[in-house]
Amino acid sequence: MRFQFGAQHSITVNMPDRDRLFGEIRRRVRNGQGFALATLNLDHLVKLSSDPRFCEVYAGQDLVVADGRPIVWLSRLARRPVRVIPGSDLVLPLAGLAADEQVPVALVGGSREALSDAARALCEAAPGLRIVYSHAPVYGFDPVGAEADRILNDLRKAGAGLCFVALGAPKQESFALHGRRIAPAVGFVSVGAGLDFLGGHQVRAPLWMRRMALEWLWRAAGDPRRLVPRYLACAAILPGQIRDALRLRRSGAE
Repeated sequence: MRFQFGAQHSITVNMPDRDRLFGEIRRRVRNGQGFALATLNLDHLVKLSSDPRFCEVYAGQDLVVADGRPIVWLSRLARRPVRVIPGSDLVLPLAGLAADEQVPVALVGGSREALSDAARALCEAAPGLRIVYSHAPVYGFDPVGAEADRILNDLRKAGAGLCFVALGAPKQESFALHGRRIAPAVGFVSVGAGLDFLGGHQVRAPLWMRRMALEWLWRAAGDPRRLVPRYLACAAILPGQIRDALRLRRSGAE
C-alpha cells in the first residue's frame, strides 16, 4: 500500500503482515544487518502531508507497518490490503525474538524510571534477554545532534543488535534513520508509548476498545487538550486519503 505526498515523496507499507515482518527481522538480526522500522498511523499521515523533511526521514525507513485501523481500511479501499501491526504490540514479541536469537537489546526514550520498569518487565517476559544499554535523553533532545551521536556510539559499543526507540514521532524515526548511519548493524524499532505501557507509566486502552478500534477515544479522554486537536486533524485529512485510495484502486498500480 502506497501513500503519495506531492510529486516527490511516497511512503509504502512494505511489511503487510506479522509473519512477513518477523521473518524479515529474524533474517536481518541473524545476518547482522540493521534496519529502521516505522509504524505508520493517521497522525503520521498528517505530519507527512505538511513536513517534507519528515517525508524524507520516513522514506529512509527500511520496514514500514500499518499501525492503526484507518491505514488498514484505506489499504482495503485501494485493494492493497495490509494487516494492523501496532507498534506497542511489537515490543514483547520482538524481545522474545531477541532472546531466542541471543541478540542484545538497547532502550532509548522516556524517563529513567519508565525504562527501568520496562526493562524489568521485558526480562520477566523473555527469559534470557540481555539489555545492554538504556538511556533517557534530556528534554529538548535533538535526534540527529551531538547527544544522539553519543547515544548511538555507546549502544553500538555495548553490542546492542536491537534498539527500542520510544521518543514519539517525528523524533524516533529521525533518530532511527540517523542510527542506520552510525550503528548500521543495529535494528531500530520505533515504538512510541510502547515502553511506557509495558512499565505501567501509561495505561493502555482495554482490549475490547482496541478490538473495536476505539483506542483513540480512550487516549483522547486521558489527555484531551493535547490529543483532541490531533485527532481532529486526523479526521480532516481522511477525505483526501480516501480519494487517493480510490485513485490507486482504479490505477492498478502497486
